[in-house]
This record gives sequence, C-alpha cells and structure tokens, in this order.
Amino acid sequence: MDILENIYTIRIHLDDTDEHNGALKVVPKSHAKGIYRPETINWGIETEENCKVKKGGIMIMKPLLLHGSNRTTNSKKRRVIHIEFSDKELPEELQWSERI
Repeated sequence: MDILENIYTIRIHLDDTDEHNGALKVVPKSHAKGIYRPETINWGIETEENCKVKKGGIMIMKPLLLHGSNRTTNSKKRRVIHIEFSDKELPEELQWSERI
C-alpha cells in the first residue's frame, strides 16, 4: 500500500477531452481512502467529476484516485501520454521496468 500511495501519474493530453469523448471521471479525494472498492462506495455522499482537459494540457493525479471513463460518443480521439513516477523501492522479487 505504501508504494501505491506514493505513485504520481502525469497525463499529457494529445486531444481535447470532455464528457463526449471519454474524459476521465474521478471521485474527488478518494485517493485518501486507500483502496476504495466500487461496491463499498456510498453514492449518497460521493460525486463524480468530469476532468475536461484541452489538447496540450496536463493532468496530475494519484492512481489510487477512483477514476474511469465512458466510451466516446462523438467519434473524436482522446489520446494521452500516461507516465507514472514513484520514489519507493519495490520488494526484492519485483523490479521497476525503468529505473535511474
């Protein structure tokens, strides 16, 4: 869990994204709840927000943030470059694919 809490994701958007072409939807502050399973979510208090990002825009998030996206309904692309960073070492039997 310590490793997951210390990963940051940078998403560089190559296309405009909105609710019509699958913009990321997030549950704000859900990353602070650890591993938050969909079946345990209280939708009476939680809300989803669409993360509209313009082409060339950058979004920074933690992967534990509850997130997802819908299918594109307007046939426009939603390409992103998705990069994850961590300063934590993995357990001995695992290795990062890229490491300095």
